[in-house]
Amino acid sequence: MKLNIIGLALLLMFAHSGFAQKKADKQEWVKLFNGKNLKGWDIKIAGQPLNDNYKNTFRVKKGVLRIVYDMYENFDEKYGHLYFQTPYSYYILKFQYRFVGEQTKGGALWNVRNSGVMFHSQSAQSLSMNQGFPVSLEMQLLGGLGKGTRHTGNLCTPGTQVFMKGELNDNHCIDSDSKTYDGDQWVSASAIVLGDSIVHHLINGDTVLTYQNPRIGGGFVNEGLTWATGGIEATAADSWVKKDGKLLSEGYIALQAESHPIEFRNIELLNLKGCTDPKSLTYKAYHLKSDNSQCVYRK
Repeated sequence: MKLNIIGLALLLMFAHSGFAQKKADKQEWVKLFNGKNLKGWDIKIAGQPLNDNYKNTFRVKKGVLRIVYDMYENFDEKYGHLYFQTPYSYYILKFQYRFVGEQTKGGALWNVRNSGVMFHSQSAQSLSMNQGFPVSLEMQLLGGLGKGTRHTGNLCTPGTQVFMKGELNDNHCIDSDSKTYDGDQWVSASAIVLGDSIVHHLINGDTVLTYQNPRIGGGFVNEGLTWATGGIEATAADSWVKKDGKLLSEGYIALQAESHPIEFRNIELLNLKGCTDPKSLTYKAYHLKSDNSQCVYRK
């Protein structure tokens, strides 16, 4: 699926072209990952205290952010996430990823070459001790298995729901129409996230999935769990139930650790919230449409 929208096309031209790099200062691109260490990120792994980097799962080597399990004997459902410490609402996120090696012993079959990037997530600090997944929107990343079709840039919805084409789609995972990427190759991915209005997923420059009006709801249906049985403490579960149906307009970005080694690099963000703020440099380059559906480049 490729969107034929002038505003979106212009955004993507600036997000993916060399010109965007030359004009990075004017367009306020932010490097979320500095290529040296995990400064600016929080770690939360199920069953572990905040910022306990259990068995050195998250590490940096030669400018690459690596999620690895070479110190594990067994995965033991140690689902984890690395959270950038600043929340965002309107933005373009771009990054490259690749799966490497073999899955860790004890990982679920469905987690072979499976990871993701979470948007509009709750903070690392707000997770319950044993909570495996944050309430969030997940851009699911899947690697090909060398046979058949396996899309990437899909959507999964732990504790959330979205609308597509004006109707609520309460499936936990929704397939994109991306190509399949086998082997350990680097893949470029982007997301255009516009508050609680619309989100676009892109793989190698192609728009592969679009959805609208993300909101809290549904519990953790991937595991057949309610809020109270999803690893969330009872008091926290009650608070989520009370927020059922509330639109998600902002949140944290997180990288997922699900048992298969994966690497990330060139993680950058263009904050489009500025297209509503005349004092921002971004405002000079973009304006927000009256229906909040697009930040459109100013010609």
